Parts: sequence; C-alpha cells; structure tokens
Amino acid sequence: MKKTTMAVAACAGLMSQLACAQGSVTLYGVVDNGIAYQNNGTTLGSSAAGHSLVKMSTGVWLGDRFGLKGSEDIGGGSKAIFTLESGFSAANGASQYTNGLFTRQAWVGMTNPAYGTLTAGRQYTAYYTLLAPYSPTNWLTGYFGAHPGDLDSLDTLYRANNSLVYMSPSLHGLTFGGSYSFGGEPGSVNAGSTWSAGVQFMQGPFGIAAAFQRINNSTSGGGAWGANSTTSNGGAQTAVSAINNGYVTAQAQQRVAVTAGYKFSAAWDVSASYSNVQYVPGVNSTFRNTAIFNTVGAALHFKPAAAWDFGAGYAYTRATKSNGVAKGAQYQQFTLTQYYALSKRTGLYAAQAYQHASGQTMNNGAIVDATASIGDGFSGNPSSTRSQIGVGVGLVHRF
Repeated sequence: MKKTTMAVAACAGLMSQLACAQGSVTLYGVVDNGIAYQNNGTTLGSSAAGHSLVKMSTGVWLGDRFGLKGSEDIGGGSKAIFTLESGFSAANGASQYTNGLFTRQAWVGMTNPAYGTLTAGRQYTAYYTLLAPYSPTNWLTGYFGAHPGDLDSLDTLYRANNSLVYMSPSLHGLTFGGSYSFGGEPGSVNAGSTWSAGVQFMQGPFGIAAAFQRINNSTSGGGAWGANSTTSNGGAQTAVSAINNGYVTAQAQQRVAVTAGYKFSAAWDVSASYSNVQYVPGVNSTFRNTAIFNTVGAALHFKPAAAWDFGAGYAYTRATKSNGVAKGAQYQQFTLTQYYALSKRTGLYAAQAYQHASGQTMNNGAIVDATASIGDGFSGNPSSTRSQIGVGVGLVHRF
C-alpha cells in the first residue's frame, strides 16, 4: 500500500537541552466497487417471496475507508500511537454508519516493544485481533465468505466503543491480549459492556489462536438493543441476519473460537476455524432458552504467480434445538474467489458463493424454516428459500 507520510519534528526552542520529538502521520485508504448478482433476495424478517437481484456492491474485497494513523517517539523505546478511520460507501458516497465520522476506528494509545500496547477508544476487541490472521475472510472476503451471518465475529463488523485493549509483545511466538468496553449505563457496571481475552501462537509456517468474547445488551433483562451497548454500529446491533434474527433481543452474546493456519510454501496455505456462539436470553427477550450455534470452516489459498490469488472455502453451521425448535437450523456454504493484481495497489477480483439451509430457526418470536444468507454481504437481502447463489466482480484500489 502506497502511503503519504508527513514527518513532524517538534522541538522546545527555548530549552536547548530538551531533545526533539520525532513523529509521523500517514494518510491511507481503500476504494472498492463492483457488481453483484444473487438468485433470490427478500427483506430481512419478511416472509414475502424473493426475487433475483443485480446491484452495485461496494467494499467487497476490502472495506471502503480513509484514515489517518500516526506515532511519536517519546523516549525509552515507547511511542504514542493513534488511528482515526472512517468508512464510507464508494457506490453513493454515504458514511458507512450514521451518527459519526471515524466509525471504523478511533483510538489513541502507547506501545513499547518490551511491555506491549495499550489503546483506548473505538476499536476491534482482543478476540478479533488475535483470531484474525487465520480468519476465512482473508481470502474469501467477508461479503461472500464470512461464516453465515458472521455469527462468530471473524470479520471486521464487530467494533466496540469505549474500549481499553491490551496486547502483549510476542514472547517466543506467544502473544496474549484482553479488552474491556465500558457500557456507561447508570447504576450498572455490566450492562452494555463488552469484554474479551485470547492467546495466539505463531512459529514458522504454523499458527494457532483461541479467544473468548462476551457482549452485553445495555437494555436490562434483554429486549431491544440498548443505545449504550458498546458493540454497535451507529447505535444499531451488529451483524443481524436471517441466521440470528430470532435472537436479537438477547441479554448477552457469548463467543468462543479457535483459528489455525499452516503455510506449505509461497504458493499454498490453509486455515481452519471452529466457533461456539451463544445468545443468552433475559426476562424481556422474545425467546426463553439459550440459542447455540457451532461452526467449523476451512479455507485454502493458492498463489500460482505474483499477480494471481485464488481462494476456496467451506463452512458448516449447526444450531442446537431450543425454544420449541424440533430440528435445529443447519447451513452449508461454499465460496470461491479470484484476484488479479494490476499493480501493487490496484486489482480485479471475482467471487462466487452458494449456501443451503435446512431445519428450523426463529423469527420475531415464531418458529420458521431456516433460509439461506451468504456471508455477511447478503444479510439485508436473504433468500426466501433454502438456497442462495451469489456472484460478483469488482475493482479495488488502495492508497
């Protein structure tokens, strides 16, 4: 990625014995537009019959963004660091989320190679950061290749407000971290908070990570997603889809996940993942028993030449029987991607995905047949049937 860097030197001119502070600020971004087709799409939560749809898709290979990030050497090996990152739609110029500017990331912190990094603001949780190197979305995209509905938060949709995040330095390949997000709900420490912890090990071609995350609804006893819930986008609940729409009134969401990867050569690498996601009800929730989803997935990446990348992946999600559901929902998803680099910063891409659903789930308090919803790019237009096919092509440019 080409970056424009402005070197900054701040000196105390009246006190010559003080050293100059050295820092830098980098402007960066991504613009990504394409065309996507799906064979069947309806409105989320609707029972109306679906129709085929062709639309402009944006942020498929990489999310549209522009940002500023910087650092300042403050001595003793320590640096002050910050990131301000705004998301937008390159299709219409609109901000990614309402009620904010730097809604992708906005944080400041300190880092030291001996003691680690501590940051404060809106940012990714330790759960995501530690698991991300082996996420299926790295080569399958989140739009077409995230596990159904991004239930397990392995894509970049889940960001938490008011967060403190600590990441340790690498100790012989071992890194650990934790995060806590303050809910700010009067009279309660727990309401609206988000916390996570995890560990990662990387050694040579192999790596593995495990992490836990709990997201609490700021609405006491569950119900409509509260305004002070820290994991939200523009005040709205994150990653709602046909997969989990029946459980959006949960008091809490809980995730445990393991990801791993192995690089066979410069041309081949593979990753795998497992996750357990639980939607925990409260007294005001529209469901009564904890809803549990287990997902396993694998992704294969092949790079036959400098300009080409190919990805292939499979994910299987199974929900347990609860809340009167006689046969828990199951989702099988297959994804293929192709990328051709026109230059270091610009590329053409294509993606294809198929998902099939079976069993039953919940919607607005009622038991319904499970329907398909590919990745996290089709959440607003899920299929009205058991199956969904999606294909897309696009152009992405980094600056």
